[in-house]
Amino acid sequence: MKLKVCVYTICKNEVQFVDKWMDSMSEADLIVVTDTGSEDGTVEKLKERGAVVYVDIVKPWRFDVARNLSLDHVPEDVDICVCTDLDELFEPGWRKKLEEAWLSKKPGASIPTARTGRYLYNWSLKEDGTPNIQFYYFKVHSRKGFIWKCPVHEYLQYIGKLPLETVYIEGMVLSHYPDPEKSRGSYLPLLELAVEEAPEDERMRYYLGREYMYKSQWKKSIDTLKEYLALPSAVWSDERCAAMRWIANSCYKIGDFKGAYTWYYKAIAEVPDIRDPYVEFSKMCYELKDWAMAYFLTKEALKIKDKSKTFVNMGYSWDYTPDDYCSIAAFWLGMPKESLEHAKCALQYAPDNERLKSNYNIIAAAQKSNCP
Repeated sequence: MKLKVCVYTICKNEVQFVDKWMDSMSEADLIVVTDTGSEDGTVEKLKERGAVVYVDIVKPWRFDVARNLSLDHVPEDVDICVCTDLDELFEPGWRKKLEEAWLSKKPGASIPTARTGRYLYNWSLKEDGTPNIQFYYFKVHSRKGFIWKCPVHEYLQYIGKLPLETVYIEGMVLSHYPDPEKSRGSYLPLLELAVEEAPEDERMRYYLGREYMYKSQWKKSIDTLKEYLALPSAVWSDERCAAMRWIANSCYKIGDFKGAYTWYYKAIAEVPDIRDPYVEFSKMCYELKDWAMAYFLTKEALKIKDKSKTFVNMGYSWDYTPDDYCSIAAFWLGMPKESLEHAKCALQYAPDNERLKSNYNIIAAAQKSNCP
């Protein structure tokens, strides 16, 4: 069965990304771009590379309006729509992985005409190119029955009548290579607008509370995220856990250590099988020199062997960090042998890290001196 695949996007003043992006998206049958007012040659460059380009000015700016305009430009005969941004690149071979997942079906079942796809997204990468923050993305969908919702942190809403199925596209990996100078200054006012428009929308209130934390507005973050947790619709445990983590972090930043401990405990109780709350809690305990708690938390984190497929995975939970904190805590608790074991594990993740090498040597010397 031959499927028609279209990549579509919005952009503005992103000429520096065009060549690499077009190369990455070239496995699609069609590339459709909606430019929202570039003045740096982005439109011309995209056309030179073979993209179909439309120009639509969106005022006042909203991501959902721009995304819906871009989706309107996708031809009706397209089978699969793939929405990306110009600072995102697929690993080669993504088209084959997409089609394999899309055409798969349960025994005896027909393939539904409405589908969404989830695939691995590297939201950020470390300096060596390995993944940092990861989660499963959602911007692959059938052509009909979908609209984009919300002024920012926009998402796809299904409005069709046919059965809807989500498929996981194993091996399809998208990575984000953002311009470090690009501002996210519009996010906060757009999130405040989103909450004003839909005060019952738990998702937007969660993002607003998190954005206040990013802006170091700790009290607003705490209050907003508590409001989120009180909403009847706030039932997704993964997101509730994250909200509790951000409240804990904000409490710590304003010196409310009791509150920080309490909210980290709540976060772990909400979702006990993801590493992030344990590792973030252990970082705070490390800074407070609460070695017993830091040791316990990192040992619990290291028992968790699989990343979440339903929520964001923070890079520091899966690199040397848990072993590093565990090693330091064990050292100060008078357990040099175990301290050395975890120092060695940490160093295996980052063998060129001078601090980790120094720690290992100090711990090794301490253990040697304690040996009979």
